Amino acid sequence: MTEFANRVEQVSISGIREVFEAAGEDAINLGIGQPDFPTPSHARQAAIEAIENGRADAYTSNKGTQSLREAISTKYDREYSLEIDPEDVIATSGGSEALHLVLEAHVDPGEEVIIPDPGFVSYDALTHIAGGTPKPVPLRDDLTLDPATVEEAITDDTAVFVVNSPANPTGAVQSEADMREFARIADEHDVLCLSDEVYEHIVFEGEHHSPMAFAETDNVVVVSACSKTYSMTGWRLGWVAGSNRRIERMLRVHQYGQACASAPAQYAAEAALTGPHDPVDEMVDTFERRRDLVLDGLDDAGLEVPTPSGAFYVMPKVPDGWCDEVLERGVVVVPGDAFGANGEGYARLSYATSTEDLKEALEIIDDATTAVR
Repeated sequence: MTEFANRVEQVSISGIREVFEAAGEDAINLGIGQPDFPTPSHARQAAIEAIENGRADAYTSNKGTQSLREAISTKYDREYSLEIDPEDVIATSGGSEALHLVLEAHVDPGEEVIIPDPGFVSYDALTHIAGGTPKPVPLRDDLTLDPATVEEAITDDTAVFVVNSPANPTGAVQSEADMREFARIADEHDVLCLSDEVYEHIVFEGEHHSPMAFAETDNVVVVSACSKTYSMTGWRLGWVAGSNRRIERMLRVHQYGQACASAPAQYAAEAALTGPHDPVDEMVDTFERRRDLVLDGLDDAGLEVPTPSGAFYVMPKVPDGWCDEVLERGVVVVPGDAFGANGEGYARLSYATSTEDLKEALEIIDDATTAVR
C-alpha cells in the first residue's frame, strides 16, 4: 500500500486555523492576518480592463508579464536604489509560493534552515516540505532577530537563514545595522539569506531596510507581495527577486508547479505598484492609530507587550489560561506557541479590524485578564 511522504507527515494544519474553528460565529476576530481595507480602485479597474480587453485569457510568461516585472524593478530602484533586472524577478501566486520556490530550489534533504522562533508558521512547514530541517532560534527581548544568534547557529549543514522584517507574528522591525549584519553573514558564510519583506511598507517608526542592499554577493533573495501593502490577499500575487542564476533555478520549480501567476492579478498588481500611493499611506496611518489604541488597552489590562514598529500585530506576554479565557468570551487571538516553542507565554493579536471591534475586544480582554489572575 502506498504510504504518505514523510516530509508531509511532519507538517500539520496551522494552529491559527484551529483557533478559528474553535471560535463562535459572532466572535471578534483578532487572529486574521489581512487588512480590512478594499483593494485600491485603480488596481481593481486594471484587472477589469484586462479581462474585458481579452488580455487576461492566456498564460503569461512563466516569470510574469514583462510590464509587471518592469514595475517591480522600478519599485526597488525608486524606493531602495536597488538595481534589479526584470529578468531576475518571478511573479508568484502570493508571497507563500515565493517562499516555497526559494526553499525548494536551495534546500537539499537534511540541510538546515534557520528560522526565527516565534516566526511565521510557513517557514517551518515549507522547510519540511522541501526535505530540510528547521532550526529555530530565539528572539531578543524586543522580539527582533539578533544577527549574532543566527551566526552562532550556522553549521556546515546550513543552507538558508530567514529574516522577516517587519515581522509576523511580532510586528518587530529590524534596524539597518541588523540588516547589514545579516548581509555580512550571508556573504562570509556563503549561506543564503531569505529576506521576507511582505510587510515592507507597514512601518510606523524607523525605516524598512533590505539585506539585499548591503550584500556583496548574490546570497540574498527577497520575497514580497501585494497582499498586505495593497490589501490584495485574495488576489494571490507576490514575487521573488534574486540573482539570475538563482531565479532560473526557482523558475524550474515554478513553471511545473504553477506555470504562471494569475493574469488578471498581474495586471492589478502592476497598477497597484505604478499608481497613487495614497491608499497605502491612509491604511498605514490607520494601523498606527489602532496599534496605539491596542497598546494602551493591553497596558491598562496589566499585560507586558513590546511595542511593535510595523505590520499589524502585537504580541503580549500572557498568563496561563489567558488565550482560552479570551476565546471563551468571544475574542479570537492566536496562542504564541502556534508560531514556535519560544512563543509559549505570548499571544498574537491582529489589529487589522475596525476600531469599534478593537475597543470592544479590549474591554473583554481586560475582564478576561482579571479572571485568570
